[in-house]
Amino acid sequence: MQSTNRFTGPAQTHQLQSSTTIADRPGTTYTVEVTPTAPQAPSTTTPRRPAVRYLPREHGATAMLLTPIVCAAILARSWHWTELATLTAAFAALAAKDPLVVLMRQRFVWKQQRADSAIAARWFAGWFALLLLSGLVLLATWPIAATVGLGLGVCLFSVLAILVNVKNKQRSTLFQIVSAAALTSSSLATSLSATGKIEPWCWWLWMLLALQATAGILVVHARLDARIALRGTAPASLHFRRAAQVALVALLGASAAALFLRHSWIALALLLAAIGYAYDLRSQRNPAALQLPLQAVGQRALTLSSIYALLLILGLW
Repeated sequence: MQSTNRFTGPAQTHQLQSSTTIADRPGTTYTVEVTPTAPQAPSTTTPRRPAVRYLPREHGATAMLLTPIVCAAILARSWHWTELATLTAAFAALAAKDPLVVLMRQRFVWKQQRADSAIAARWFAGWFALLLLSGLVLLATWPIAATVGLGLGVCLFSVLAILVNVKNKQRSTLFQIVSAAALTSSSLATSLSATGKIEPWCWWLWMLLALQATAGILVVHARLDARIALRGTAPASLHFRRAAQVALVALLGASAAALFLRHSWIALALLLAAIGYAYDLRSQRNPAALQLPLQAVGQRALTLSSIYALLLILGLW
């Protein structure tokens, strides 16, 4: 049937799109009114941006901060309410970094107002208020010398972290190793809150956690170098791989020393960490293993760190 505006017959009227076609049926006639469809107006709705939340994004750093707190709280064998202030102060200090970096970049790098700046300012104010309240609680309960020492260390590391992040140097291996030592020192603060002093076992806990975290950082950098080389033709750099191997030797040496001193659980923890990282380094020579998503790699590393921390608790109990 030809497309016309009106076709008359003894039947009924049908509203159709202009592009509709009806086949002729013998002996049947219709009245067809073709109504063109009005074009849809383009949408003027602006897509809503997801809400910005300044919470700790680096899961590895968060684990390095919180794991020592849990370990020290268990090993203290006592509970004091100021341990909660230690936890909130540590978490607030870590969380306040990201919005403060945004504000510092606006002031010294971008030098102009951005949409996220006002949100960052509000989040920073909230985290800083929590940090200040928690710090006042700790100031009232900690010994003066310990308060000054730890407070000075926190301030120095915070300034370093802000400067490094503003300059986009946060992937620096040296900075990450310093960060591991600073974050795991949260065990010292927990010991102060629980017992009023830094117990001898807590110094060992801090050093052993920092050693394992440093080895893990070097292994991760070796993996990143191997993944980069996989996409190109140049061989992977061996710099971080050799540094990671040195860290494994340090873990094995510490394990042997702990075994000699009859701290079998600590020796087992160090040996397990060395075996886990050695397996990771070995798998980095396999291109298929390098395709493992980094999230899965991180989960595997977190599992190893959790088992390591549990064995340290048993060894220092």
